[in-house]
Amino acid sequence: MRTDIAEMTVDEIRTVGLQAIANELGPVGLVRFLQLFETGKGDYSKERHQWIDKLTVEEIYQSIQEAKTH
Repeated sequence: MRTDIAEMTVDEIRTVGLQAIANELGPVGLVRFLQLFETGKGDYSKERHQWIDKLTVEEIYQSIQEAKTH
């Protein structure tokens, strides 16, 4: 890995940067750090209504019970 920042590609800088963070914070700290920058996409509330409004309470309950057994 090159150490001259001016000569490094964006991918090399990303790799070196993530490794530096992992070395300092450990793997769990690295994940928590990355989560700070995850903003998600779309409108969760609007999208949730697109699928949840089609379900009855009984269907939701049934899905939860099935998930518990698998």
